[in-house]
Amino acid sequence: MPKLRVRSGRPYPLGATWDGRGVNFALHSGAARAVQLCVFDDTGTHEIQRLEMTRHGRGAVWYGYVPDLQPGARYAWRVEGPTEPAAGQRCNKHKLLLDPYARSIVGEPQWSSAHYGYLPGEEAEEGYEGLNCSIEDSAAVMPKCEVVNDAFDWGDSTPPNTPWDRTVFYEVHVKGFTKQHPGVPEALRGTYAGLASPAAIDHLKQLGVTAVELLPVQAFFDDHRLVDLGLRNYWGYNSIGFFAPAARYAADQSTGGPVREFKQMVRALHEAGLEVILDVVYNHTAEGNHLGPTLSFKGIDHYTYYRLSPPDRRYNFDFTGTGNTLDTTVPVVNRLIVDSLRYWVTEMGVDGFRFDLAVTLGRGKVDFSHDSAFFHAIALDPVVSQVKLIAEPWDLGPDGYRVGGFPKPWAEWNGTYRDTVRSFWCQKEGALNTLAQRMWGSSDLYEHAGRTPNASVNLVTVHDGFTLHDLVSYNGKHNEANGEDNRDGESHNRSWNCGAEGDTCDEVVLVQRERLKRNLLATLLLSQGTPLLLGGDEMGRTQRGNNNGYCQDNEISWFDWRMTPERSRLLDFTRRLVWLRRELPLLRLPRWFRADEGDGVNEVRWRLPDGSEATAAHWTDAGFRAVAALMCSADDDALGAAVLLILNGGDDPADFVLPEVNGRAWFPRIDTSTRTGFPVADGQPLEGSARCAGRALFLLTQPRV
Repeated sequence: MPKLRVRSGRPYPLGATWDGRGVNFALHSGAARAVQLCVFDDTGTHEIQRLEMTRHGRGAVWYGYVPDLQPGARYAWRVEGPTEPAAGQRCNKHKLLLDPYARSIVGEPQWSSAHYGYLPGEEAEEGYEGLNCSIEDSAAVMPKCEVVNDAFDWGDSTPPNTPWDRTVFYEVHVKGFTKQHPGVPEALRGTYAGLASPAAIDHLKQLGVTAVELLPVQAFFDDHRLVDLGLRNYWGYNSIGFFAPAARYAADQSTGGPVREFKQMVRALHEAGLEVILDVVYNHTAEGNHLGPTLSFKGIDHYTYYRLSPPDRRYNFDFTGTGNTLDTTVPVVNRLIVDSLRYWVTEMGVDGFRFDLAVTLGRGKVDFSHDSAFFHAIALDPVVSQVKLIAEPWDLGPDGYRVGGFPKPWAEWNGTYRDTVRSFWCQKEGALNTLAQRMWGSSDLYEHAGRTPNASVNLVTVHDGFTLHDLVSYNGKHNEANGEDNRDGESHNRSWNCGAEGDTCDEVVLVQRERLKRNLLATLLLSQGTPLLLGGDEMGRTQRGNNNGYCQDNEISWFDWRMTPERSRLLDFTRRLVWLRRELPLLRLPRWFRADEGDGVNEVRWRLPDGSEATAAHWTDAGFRAVAALMCSADDDALGAAVLLILNGGDDPADFVLPEVNGRAWFPRIDTSTRTGFPVADGQPLEGSARCAGRALFLLTQPRV
């Protein structure tokens, strides 16, 4: 490569921007006294040249333009500035730093003492301040950034823009979904291309879900500790590059390959009518606490990017349990997040985001506020504000459980829904009135803020915890493979006393478990709100009792596509539920039901087995365990005919008098008490009454005119 020269460039946009003739570089660092751009050869192992960046006046952006540099060029930063841990700054010119705006990151860290800004062993000293900074150079063991050409042919592909009331999320891991799929070409298994393969898309389309919610795919690293244990950060909640797709999931490892392959995946999913939602981790980074490695932000401007302990800025303020917290009270941090989100929408084609530990993002100095700077930044962006925005509404900070506390137009993972549904069906403890409130959209949580039932993202199981199969099959967690003596993860399984664990038990227990699965799935997919299905639950995926598989990049976490009769029945049952939800608009109204108002519009009427109306006294009776919800609408053309949903949490069967509605017959559609979940009289009308078995759910509908 000929000798590079640097010219005066532009301070914006930040990152590396190729214009066809060269690359403009810009980095924000208010702490820096000098900034060098380090350019490497095509392998990323040999440093070719260091180029001095400039800034305008006393500004915080360092920038320069390098003519003739092309996409594929490898680069990183060095920042010279204060190493003053007591003042919150940890600059170290001996540490190679990743660009926070890098659109591609190549390689993995080869963990060693060179990654750390202090002398080995110093962290063990009492009163450690890190003043004796390490001069060991980290370039040889660091990944490198790559200049990207954003051009891509999207063809006729357009975002599906699925309305919220028709949305069904499917939470899935890019690698785990196809790693063992026999219908996916072996070279593509576990990759973006594998997820875009016909076999993978066929499963999603037949299931009927409308959006894949991908566990983190923004560039992340395997923790040093996990690597030493022979494990990996499988889930990916260890972000370091908010613009770059994780290269480990790309079959194409050529120059620019991961970026292209990700876009190809999005294009294929869009062409199949499927939206792509990213689980994004903006609350913390892979740099950990004051003893963590120096990889990017810590060496660029630690004081600006991270929340620091007010009494002693040597230490990070931690709302996340990971050692550090990005400071969203600082404009440059909010700008980084919004720029990243906009990039994933406009350049990478995604349709929305699920925000990990979103309460952290909405905190001021300490307290959470729906009027925070972060929410204002999102709301003011004309691109980001228009896509699907979903909060994980809790963190580990004070008053961190904030379900129902987010502003419009945010949706939320409804943890209260999860706990209520599990309690009712699995523990036999929950009250029927509480279950009904959750199934009808959780108006107590969302209506007061002017939000609709769709704001409630209903869930029973997600990646963090037991799978559906394991929830009903294990009395406790089995995380021994994680190397923490089974101390990690939720301490116990708040499910039912299932007797023998695993799959070695008598037929009676196995039958009970399968019914529990059907009850939980039917409740999830027949509730008002927006359902989220954990990938694999539709066919009984197991993690062998591991409820914290974050580090298990192996058969514990990967999908097992081998079908048994039980798994096939469960898959068929789940498919019917999803398609019934699509067929019946009354199960997914984008507005609140009005109970018993007598005007015939969007009503829900609660009926006892004898056909009479349930009263307030019934709802407050702890022994009240069986009720039918009659849903009907005057607008038959738009919303279809009536729906009758029977819930029986008691042990004994209950015979319900079928209500007279418009003189039409009632057809059974779902009966969770049968081995298939399909009614015995499937396709045949019932007359007079319907029997709902104990601890079961029964759904009937009327035909359209």
